[in-house]
Order: sequence, then structure tokens, then C-alpha cells
Amino acid sequence: MDIFHWGEHLLLSNGFNNARQDIEWMLCELLKIRRSDIYAKFGEKISKNNVANLEEWINQRLKKTPVQYIIGKTEFYGHEISVSPDVLIPRPETERLVDVAVDRIKNLSNPKVLEIGTGTGCISIAIGSAKKDATILSLDISVAALKVAKINTIKNNISNIKFQKLDFLKSIPKGKYDLIISNPPYISKYEMKKIMLDVKKYEPEIALTDNHDGLQFYRRFCDIVRKLIKGKGTLILEVGIDSHPMRVFEIFHSSGFDNIDLISDYNGDLRVLKIEI
Repeated sequence: MDIFHWGEHLLLSNGFNNARQDIEWMLCELLKIRRSDIYAKFGEKISKNNVANLEEWINQRLKKTPVQYIIGKTEFYGHEISVSPDVLIPRPETERLVDVAVDRIKNLSNPKVLEIGTGTGCISIAIGSAKKDATILSLDISVAALKVAKINTIKNNISNIKFQKLDFLKSIPKGKYDLIISNPPYISKYEMKKIMLDVKKYEPEIALTDNHDGLQFYRRFCDIVRKLIKGKGTLILEVGIDSHPMRVFEIFHSSGFDNIDLISDYNGDLRVLKIEI
């Protein structure tokens, strides 16, 4: 498979730091094999059709199209998740959000969970799989995103999630919940000018930024969370980097929320805010 080395070299020479990983993902999808099997098949020829497809995919990658959109899927928390440009690509650091959520509800019977801004549905799917007696309501403003999320629940055989279209900044859902979780749009309008082209050009802006200061959704949670939480419930939110975690912390602390934890992801960055209500 000389095309492997050709593609890797082409990407590397054009500044792609994860060139080998990108080519591995593409080949796995084309040949329908696991990454662990790629190198065992190095001496084998691949069809002209697959060579042509790989060349086309590499050309798309050279234009900065994220490899997950090229192959149409990614992995999150052990689940295969379909993706399209209608949804944000799930990030590994968001798995920490799920860890904290699952730990919080593991001893509850039939917990009610609310996710705001479900996108691909990956967070709800991970929680719904780990806690099968949970009842989950997942909201998004995007009809296109909700279609992707529903496809992913079917693909992963998850049946304890319901979806609803709702603009969280203007409306709130019915009911009260043991756990509310969200990875909201938190990139500020100013920061959007500086983010990677792969992200800025291809991922949905509505899932990335609030077109303000990156704090609009957190203020909204601060204002309405007590109306949505049952008894001693929990709010778990992903936060950004640099000064963003402490700015979000201060929003809640100054509004009388006392039981607040900032939790590190596996890179050591403070990326999860947990509030016991």
C-alpha cells in the first residue's frame, strides 16, 4: 500500500501534524478494517476504485475538511457516532463530562436527565448506555442536528432518549431533572476570528459561538437552572480554556451558587464545571 506513504507524506508536507492518523482513519473506512489490521495488510494491493476514493479524500483533507466529515463518523466514549457538517465533531475532552455525569447518577434509580444542545447526541448516548434506567431529554435548536442525533441512537441501539427542538435562550422545557448537562457554544465572537480553519470553515457556527462573549449560555443556566432541577440535583457544563473556566465560575458564584467544582480533563485542563444545586 504505497498509497499510504504517499498520502502521509503529502499531508505532512502540507503541515498536517496528524497525517498518519488521518490516513489510517481513511483506509479503515475504505477497506472496512480495524486500525490494528492496517499494517498486516501492507503488502496487499487495494482496488483502483479505493485508490481513487482515497485520493479524493486526501484532496478534501488538503482543503482542511476535517477527516471525521470526510469519512462521516468518529468515536466517542466507545460508541461509533455519525457526523456531518450539521453537527459539531465530538472531542475526546468532552468524554470527561460524561465521566462526571455518570458518576453523579450511578446510585440513583430511574434518574431524569436533560441535555441542552445535543448535536450528534453523543453525550446523551454515552450516558444512556452507561445508565440504562435513565430517562433522557435531549434538546437542540437545529432540526438537522436532531436528525443526526436520532440516527446515532438507532445505530447504537439506545432507546431511553427523547429529542425535542427548543431554543434554550428563549424557552425552557417542561419537567424537573436530577441532572442537567451541556457542552454549550462558548467561543466568543472575538475568538472565532482566531480559531483553526478546519473548525471555523467547516463546523456549524451555531454550535461553536454565542456570537457574543462566550458566556451567554452560562448566564441563562444561572437564571433558570433552579426551575429545572429536582431537589438535590446537579448541573454539569463543559467550559473553555484559559480564563473562561474562572469567568463561568464567577457567574454562578456571584449568583449564590456555593457548591461549585471545576474539574480537570485528562490533559490537566479545567474543562468541567459541576454545581450541586
